[in-house]
Amino acid sequence: MNQNLNSINWKEVYDRGIINIGNLARMKRVMEKATSGKEITIGFLGGSITAGAAATSPETCYAYRVFEWWERTFPRAKCVYINAGVGATSSKFGVARVEEDVLIHKPDMVFVEFSVNDEDTSLYQETFEGLIRKLLLSPVQPALFMFNNVFYDDGRNAQRVHNEIGKYYDLPIVSMKESLYRDIEKGNLNNTDISEDNLHPNDFGHGLVAGVITNLLDLIHEQVVQRKEEYIEYHVPEKPITKNRYITSVRRNNLSITPELNGFYPDKKPKENVWDNFRNGWFGNTAGSSITFEVEGATIAIQYRKYAVHPAPIAKVVIDQDEQKAVILDANFEETWGDCLYLQDVMIADKPGKHKVTITIDTEVEDKDFYLVSIITS
Repeated sequence: MNQNLNSINWKEVYDRGIINIGNLARMKRVMEKATSGKEITIGFLGGSITAGAAATSPETCYAYRVFEWWERTFPRAKCVYINAGVGATSSKFGVARVEEDVLIHKPDMVFVEFSVNDEDTSLYQETFEGLIRKLLLSPVQPALFMFNNVFYDDGRNAQRVHNEIGKYYDLPIVSMKESLYRDIEKGNLNNTDISEDNLHPNDFGHGLVAGVITNLLDLIHEQVVQRKEEYIEYHVPEKPITKNRYITSVRRNNLSITPELNGFYPDKKPKENVWDNFRNGWFGNTAGSSITFEVEGATIAIQYRKYAVHPAPIAKVVIDQDEQKAVILDANFEETWGDCLYLQDVMIADKPGKHKVTITIDTEVEDKDFYLVSIITS
């Protein structure tokens, strides 16, 4: 472990990570509810870091440590913990699953993070805005807190496009790039102090991520509870920044849609939890087998299993019988850390319409299914 760690002014590091304090009207409501001893539900939505990858236990990941801040700060409240982190997934999937994975629990507070799984592009700014608007406009009206994780070797993340959204909606925002990564650049921290793979924090790193977040929570608590400052009522901006096509994203699996099956079969094994990714879909293993959906939307994406062990099946998707524009769905995963819940765009248009989507297995592999998890439209 780096010998310089004891000489670092962590308060200064954490303060540097504050990007925006935001409108605190909803935060005030949650904290006052907790102060009065009522039950509050705290949700976390993100990727593998949120799920606790590289932490030695569920209790040492940043999300649970932030949840413990709520328990310590509001000892009279009954705090309920919801962790909806799913590894290797982006806000494009997040906006499609947020209702059934998060909003169904009626959260009072939601922490959102996709800055290392999303790319620094206009497409992911649009999917992220769809997620933020869907959360803010839900009947539950949770308070939101967003933050930016980072690649600790080169500082890559999507905070440029994400934080434009966060500031526009006046949300609390903190950044690991502006806090932890800047100290790596200065030589005060080694990237290996925080993460073995330059992305997923170890226990010490998860503690630092939680520290950056709870530092702003402490400041907010001081303002809204201790000083009892008043805030103007929060109103969601009427006009989005982007085209906002993804706010209507919906995930369809074998629980919600009945496609035409020709050699594909529904997976009937019950899904155990949010991390049980390859469930409620359909599988086929013979070349020529097909599955056909009738859907409506401006965008269509196919979610399927990519296998780390090769070879794996290869399929193609054809929309509205236009074979010239067929898209290949290659289930061979190019990385080795495990099987991937992969989401692939197959159509992005400006206006919604009705479409016929047919997926056909082109290349079969013995004893290995092509597993279709869902079709996502918006």
